[in-house]
Amino acid sequence: MQNVETLFCEYRDDVYRLALSYTRNVQEAEDVCQTVFLKLMEQQHIAPGKERAWLMQVTANECRNLLRSSWWRKTTELDASIAVPPPQYSGVFQAVMGLKPKYRVVVYLHYYECCTTGEIAQMLKVSRSVVTTRLNRARQTLKEQLKEVTV
Repeated sequence: MQNVETLFCEYRDDVYRLALSYTRNVQEAEDVCQTVFLKLMEQQHIAPGKERAWLMQVTANECRNLLRSSWWRKTTELDASIAVPPPQYSGVFQAVMGLKPKYRVVVYLHYYECCTTGEIAQMLKVSRSVVTTRLNRARQTLKEQLKEVTV
């Protein structure tokens, strides 16, 4: 049998996709993958060339066991209305990421990383007035873009 690490690198995507197709749940698929590779570590001997077949069979069995369990039948999905979207999906952040790179970098550094215009000028190796001008132009562009979105 090959090294477990080698088999993991070679077949982890296959095992994960199979588990995901059964469970339709990312976290459950990850748990199944972990269980499968833990069982692989405990396995004494697998015939050479049969590793993939063994992994797929164990994955399918683990998924079926999970789906038959009473715990699985009693669980429900979290209500989507209580989920908080990550900040990178906000409209403002998306608008900032849509700016030209020279404007985007100064806005990001100033507002998201809380750098002063002097610090930004040093980082980018430009004058402080260039940073101020880019910030003003970026603000104007964002103002126009966000006004269009809200109207």
